[in-house]
Amino acid sequence: MSVIGFIGSVFSPWYHWSGRGDPANHCCLNVATYGPGGRFAMTDRGRDALRQTDTRLRIGPSEMHWTGHELRIDVNEISSPPLISRMRGRITVTPAAVTGVELPLTPDGAHVWRPFAPVARIKVDLDAPGWTFSGHGYFDANFGTRPLEDDFTYWTWGRYPTRGGATCIYDATRRDGSTLAAGFTFDRDGTGRDVTPPPVTAFRRSNWLLRRETRADPGTTPRQVKPMLDAPFYNRAVVETTLNGETVTGVHETLDLTRYANPLLKPMLAVRVPRRSGWPTARPGGSASHPG
Repeated sequence: MSVIGFIGSVFSPWYHWSGRGDPANHCCLNVATYGPGGRFAMTDRGRDALRQTDTRLRIGPSEMHWTGHELRIDVNEISSPPLISRMRGRITVTPAAVTGVELPLTPDGAHVWRPFAPVARIKVDLDAPGWTFSGHGYFDANFGTRPLEDDFTYWTWGRYPTRGGATCIYDATRRDGSTLAAGFTFDRDGTGRDVTPPPVTAFRRSNWLLRRETRADPGTTPRQVKPMLDAPFYNRAVVETTLNGETVTGVHETLDLTRYANPLLKPMLAVRVPRRSGWPTARPGGSASHPG
């Protein structure tokens, strides 16, 4: 499963159509579960739905809370078509350690990747059959001050658990023709080191014929072992590859920003990303209901 909290929902057509001048007015908690009975929720909400403190991010009826040693995510969302239903429950992410690594994705620092916890445990307890489990987890963040498609044409990212911790790969092609080729290994105590990753290696295109590639040792070919999210401009999948002699399986993402910039995609996205601009606010001496 994956959970993403957005302030300025970068893949929301409503944020794009608004001119992207008010990020707080387009916030979202995106929750996706994969496998039989999987659901997808990504409601674009207005600024009245956003509440922030140093340790909490509340968006409408859902909330992320950092306790000092774990991230608790309380989910209360409605999934998008074709399986419309309520997604409710708690997800707990417990980092093995929190890193100090920060990677600028552009020379001017307009886009930054921050891998807070490359190695973590996750506990999922959602009110749906089969969605109570625990396993390996990961926690990161991306920050940006310009639209992604203004600065990038294509990028891939992968995070692969290893015997010693985890390896993260970030490759991107920028609009000016320059490239980003970054690799990090992380120990379980959070220590991160720059590494030179193996060569870029292509593997099977997505169902939308999206070009996919990641890093792999010479003579080996990555392969998809589980589909997750497949869109015309974006693909997320569980991928197996070989890095420095170790066969690893992790989450891989491909993003084609040239495709995303096509205005014909935005009405298609609006079907999966509904807009809910209003949100009741409490009045002095009273309370407000939160319908979802």
